[in-house]
Amino acid sequence: MLIPTSLERAIAIRYMRGRKQTRFATLNTIIAVGGVAIGVMALIVVLGVMNGLRDDLRDRILVANPHLRILTFGSSLKMESWREALDTVRQHPEVIAAAPEVLTKSIVTNSAEYPAAVDVVGFDSDTGRMAVTTLADKVSEGGLSFKTSSDTVDGGIVLGYRLANRLSVYPGDVVRLISPASIQVNRATGQRIPQFWFFEVTGTFDTGMYQYDDGFAVMDMATAQRFAGLGDAVTGIQIRLRDPWKAPEVGDSLQARLGYPYRSLDWQSQNQSLFSALQLEKLAMGLIICFIMVVAAFNIVGTLTMVVADKTKEIGILQAMGMPPGAIGRVFLAQGAIIGAAGTMLGLVLGLGVSYLLDRSGLIRIDPAVYFIDHLPVHVEVPDVVAVVLFSFLVAVVATLHPSRAASRLTPVEAIRHE
Repeated sequence: MLIPTSLERAIAIRYMRGRKQTRFATLNTIIAVGGVAIGVMALIVVLGVMNGLRDDLRDRILVANPHLRILTFGSSLKMESWREALDTVRQHPEVIAAAPEVLTKSIVTNSAEYPAAVDVVGFDSDTGRMAVTTLADKVSEGGLSFKTSSDTVDGGIVLGYRLANRLSVYPGDVVRLISPASIQVNRATGQRIPQFWFFEVTGTFDTGMYQYDDGFAVMDMATAQRFAGLGDAVTGIQIRLRDPWKAPEVGDSLQARLGYPYRSLDWQSQNQSLFSALQLEKLAMGLIICFIMVVAAFNIVGTLTMVVADKTKEIGILQAMGMPPGAIGRVFLAQGAIIGAAGTMLGLVLGLGVSYLLDRSGLIRIDPAVYFIDHLPVHVEVPDVVAVVLFSFLVAVVATLHPSRAASRLTPVEAIRHE
């Protein structure tokens, strides 16, 4: 029987207090508990940071990016019969919203002819049950109605706020875009002449994702079709799912239903390298922080070994009074378990508290141009906390095996004679 009795636990607690004259065991106990607590706290915070980076990046990526796209093969990449495909997509049980989209690239210039590359998105706000993306919720100025104050422009456009700041334009200003499909060739000189489209800025959006806010522009679907020279066609179908993590499976299912020339592209495949790197970093950081737990385990071994040496005579007296060797071993097993439990609980409280403060305050700022987000998020997950608590307690208990075995092997006569 490995579970200590109440008497064995009481003796273990008494040994942890130490002698009144020295308090030697008490100091070592505090150090051992502190080592376990620091390891648990560090592991919880680090795993929370890695989870926060993953979740925050996912949420920000999916602000303007659908869970799944249906595209087509071919040199023009135009989807002609998209209405039939859209009906098939909406019949899938995992699909909660779907809409056509137009994606193209262009050059935008302000009134001073300052140019900037831009990704133009044709936005359809009427998607039935709910919006495919949450971009509409991120509009900071104006809205997605694309209503202009003048009939002299080709339409309204909503820019990412960083792009708008870079161009020094505000709602009501007019910008020019070069249509890639409307470039004409001068018959006399043979040179290509770009055609400019004039758009009134009707709003800006702030997704918190640097890539979107600095390089995306949104316009009405019909306007985007004319701008891209697609006629009635679109470039793809964007889809929102009940569970975004099922995007690869749903994409394969829809691709099989639709057949050639349709193909699927999920958000995980588009960002596979990024999330794979985050997962690898989480594993690596977790293993590195686990070494703190190993150091704490050695601390427990040292503490209990010194307690055994200090309490050798008392151990001999207990054996002479009839306490079996197994009970002696369980006394020190209980002492290590108490140290491990106390350190784990203290580290758990500290880890959760530090994680909460870091996440709520946004105290650690990072460069959004490099990491896509502007602060360090911390998201603590229950499975991680359970794994850390169990691992910490297990390490503490395993660390007691050697000292408890050494104590149980002492003979009463040798122990009592010990000086």
